[in-house]
Amino acid sequence: MMRKLISLGAVAVAVIGAVAVTGAGSASASSTTFLRLPGGPTLEIPRAWRVHRSADQVHVVTGACAKPTGHYFEPGCRGFWVMGAKTLKTGGEGFRRYNPVNGPFYPAVDVAPCPANPKLGHVLGKAIAVGYRNIGQGHKAHYRVWPGRCVTYDDATEKSTFTQREWYLPKERLLIVDQWATPGLATVLKNATWAS
Repeated sequence: MMRKLISLGAVAVAVIGAVAVTGAGSASASSTTFLRLPGGPTLEIPRAWRVHRSADQVHVVTGACAKPTGHYFEPGCRGFWVMGAKTLKTGGEGFRRYNPVNGPFYPAVDVAPCPANPKLGHVLGKAIAVGYRNIGQGHKAHYRVWPGRCVTYDDATEKSTFTQREWYLPKERLLIVDQWATPGLATVLKNATWAS
């Protein structure tokens, strides 16, 4: 009787696995999928990237991440964020309204954890690249690159560096923030499509 149950269980697992594979294969043979951003563009992203939504934020995890928490200052979680109008109301340093001219996206009043190491704090400097980049055809985003330093909390000794790239669409009140130099992200954004 036990052998028969094990055999039936194995058959059920095999059938479920076959259905899952067939479903995945028939939906699309492509290695990409589409991410539609509310009130904004549609991005064609690698299927391996995982999308997590919370309120008016989208966290796209592109690599290693133990457990996405939905919190922007989430160390050790490779990916980028898309922030909407509600989040931008408190997205500047000191929870002021976000404005790329005044400073980077930094919704905090204290030193936030470094992206790669939560035992270090991060400090952002003056923008080293300022200009515009296309997010799809006919939509120009304010583009900024902010140099970041990962420092010890006790004496601010620099241990490593990173950059925070930002693409801001003022009309749509949409901000893309990347602290991981996500490979291919600039191209994904440049090739975005917009509903007509």
